[in-house]
Amino acid sequence: MTTETNIPLLATLDYVNYIDANGQIPEQFQGKIGVYAIFDQDKVLQFVGYSRDVYVSLKQHLVRQPQQCYFVKAQTIDRPSRTVLENIEQAWIAENGTVPSGNSDRKAEWTNAINAKAMMTAAEQENYQNPVNDELAQMKILKNVARRVEAEILAVLESRGLQTPIRFNPKLKEEGLLDLK
Repeated sequence: MTTETNIPLLATLDYVNYIDANGQIPEQFQGKIGVYAIFDQDKVLQFVGYSRDVYVSLKQHLVRQPQQCYFVKAQTIDRPSRTVLENIEQAWIAENGTVPSGNSDRKAEWTNAINAKAMMTAAEQENYQNPVNDELAQMKILKNVARRVEAEILAVLESRGLQTPIRFNPKLKEEGLLDLK
């Protein structure tokens, strides 16, 4: 187990491909508590986070930021300790020299559900704001927008070779949100 005095340097950890040769997200992190650092295609640090299940978090981030998730470094611990996890997270950010955009001005894009409503086309916005639409009609429009955005995300992930099944929460689509189930 990692203790507060034994924080591994981020630079000493190996890069792991975000999507392996079989199209899978690294399964060695499934069910593992730990801290992880996500890097883009050029191995520039994009986000540092911690989780009770690193695998699930990596899957969420890949869906939310598919163009930024190419490599990951992670340190797992045996027992949950928010203090230890936060200390590692802060040490890695400090070691990087600058705060990654995913931990500062773009944090919501990494940690919140995808707001498909913000990605409406002009035609979809016009249709949504049509005064003849009642709440049910607006909900259907939002759901269709969420489905379109979902299809776009899945197409990007497929082009990257992802084989890991991705399932979005259907109930959130009615609100125009996309998040994994």
